[in-house]
Amino acid sequence: MNDLTNPMMRPEPLQLGMLLYPDLTLLDLVGPQAVLGMHARTHLVWKTLEVVMSDSGIGIQPTATLDTCPEDLDILFVPGGMGIARAMEDPALLGFLKDRAPRARYVTSVCSGSLLLAAAGLLRGYRSTSHWASLEFLRGYGAEPVKARVVVDRNRFSGGGVTAGIDFGLTLLAHLRGEDTAKLTQLMLEYDPAPPFNAGTPDAAGPEMTERVLQFLDETQQHLQRLSDEARSAMAA
Repeated sequence: MNDLTNPMMRPEPLQLGMLLYPDLTLLDLVGPQAVLGMHARTHLVWKTLEVVMSDSGIGIQPTATLDTCPEDLDILFVPGGMGIARAMEDPALLGFLKDRAPRARYVTSVCSGSLLLAAAGLLRGYRSTSHWASLEFLRGYGAEPVKARVVVDRNRFSGGGVTAGIDFGLTLLAHLRGEDTAKLTQLMLEYDPAPPFNAGTPDAAGPEMTERVLQFLDETQQHLQRLSDEARSAMAA
C-alpha cells in the first residue's frame, strides 16, 4: 500500500524547506509545493514573518525564519524569479543555504533558483538546469548547465523554467516515495498538460519571439551576467 491510499501506512511527513525572497516567481514555488506538500510539512522561509511579495504581485506568508527553520531538512528548495540577482547578493540567504545544504537529503531548485544555489557554492561540479534565459550563467559558478526539463545529479535535483516545477516535484516524489505515489499525486492534480500553443521553448517559439522575451528580461540578464562573470573570475584567481 502507499501513503496516499492507506492512512495507516503513511510514513512520517517530509521536512520541506522552501526559501522565499522578494520578487520570486509564484509558480516556481507553488507548482512543486502542490506536488510535494501532500507528503510533507512545508516551511516557507524568509528573514522575518512578514509577507513576501512575488514578482506577480501576490504575497506569500512565511512560516519560519532563517533561524527557526528546521536544521535538518529532507528537501531544501529554492525558486527562481525576477528578484534572483538581488537574492544572490544577499549574505543572509547565501549563509542560510550554506548552513542547511550539507545536512539536507536533497538540495533542489526550479527555474533560476539554481543560480542562487550556485552562488552559494552548492553546484560546483554538478549538472543542473535553469530557465532557458539563465541557463548559461551556471557555468560561471562551476556548474554544468543542461538543457532539460528536470536534471538529477546525485542529491541535486533541478527543474527548468517555471512550469517545469510540477515535473520536478513528481520526479523527486517518485524518488522519495516511489513511482506509484507520484502517479497517484499526478492524477490527484489532473496534471495532463495540453498547451494551446507550441511556443514554450526558444526552439518552438522562434528567434523573433525569443528576442522579445530577452528584451523584457534585459535588466535582470545584465545583472546575472555580471555576477556570473565575477564568480568565474574569482574561481580563476
